[in-house]
Amino acid sequence: MSAEVHDGIVIATEHIQAAPEVVFRYFTDPALLTTWIGDLAELDPLPGGRFDLVMGDVRCRGTYLVVEPPHRVTFSWGIDGNRALPPGASTVEVVLTPDGDDTMVVLTHRGLPENRIEQHRAGWEHQLARLCRT
Repeated sequence: MSAEVHDGIVIATEHIQAAPEVVFRYFTDPALLTTWIGDLAELDPLPGGRFDLVMGDVRCRGTYLVVEPPHRVTFSWGIDGNRALPPGASTVEVVLTPDGDDTMVVLTHRGLPENRIEQHRAGWEHQLARLCRT
């Protein structure tokens, strides 16, 4: 697993021992999403649908922009009450590529304010490692 920053964009990758059809659900099913990130999720995984994730005292909100099972999901992302990164201000794209019976996950987070890039790089690195263990 790695998470790097290129031109202000966070790119995190992870190899997961499960098929894309299985991994995809961990980005669209609230019960599965909260097994690796967050405490509570309200999701409507259709283009224009709600993405709402509570992580401790932080609430991340946005909308699903692209939902292409089982290979790609994109949603907007931002934090309630945060002027630098309000709900929907940035975009998270997840691409799932088959690797034999496994999946390569590439998560790309764009549009982050400069002072939030390192925090999100470390966060995605940590959280995707947790996804790998579920």
